[in-house]
Amino acid sequence: MKFDEIQIRVRYGETDQMGVVYHGNYALYLEMGRIEWLRKIGVSYKKMEENGVMLPVVSMHLNYKKSAGYDDVINVKTQLKKAPTVKIEFEYEITNENGEILTTAETTLVFIDMKTNKPTRPPQYILDALHAS
Repeated sequence: MKFDEIQIRVRYGETDQMGVVYHGNYALYLEMGRIEWLRKIGVSYKKMEENGVMLPVVSMHLNYKKSAGYDDVINVKTQLKKAPTVKIEFEYEITNENGEILTTAETTLVFIDMKTNKPTRPPQYILDALHAS
């Protein structure tokens, strides 16, 4: 299914004393990938929330293969795993400038109606954007 790729330069504050990216920062990289993926298909996460739908992460799995370090440029490839229902699932591949796989990951998010705080189907405009892309 459709994918998007972004580049991120690792900042000093994202690393530990050894100059290696702290493992917890990978969740932020995945979020950056998801937000840009949505933006590229014409969906604003901010506007989605303003319209009463949020997308909390309910599952995240990361598989670390190799370290990234300070000032490295990493590529975050974000791909929709399958058509969304009440949940939306993404797969990720983070590589370095040489194309070496650093991390693979999967996340599952659930569409939540902010008024009822209950799962809901994705808004029609998201489904329409997916079909148009």
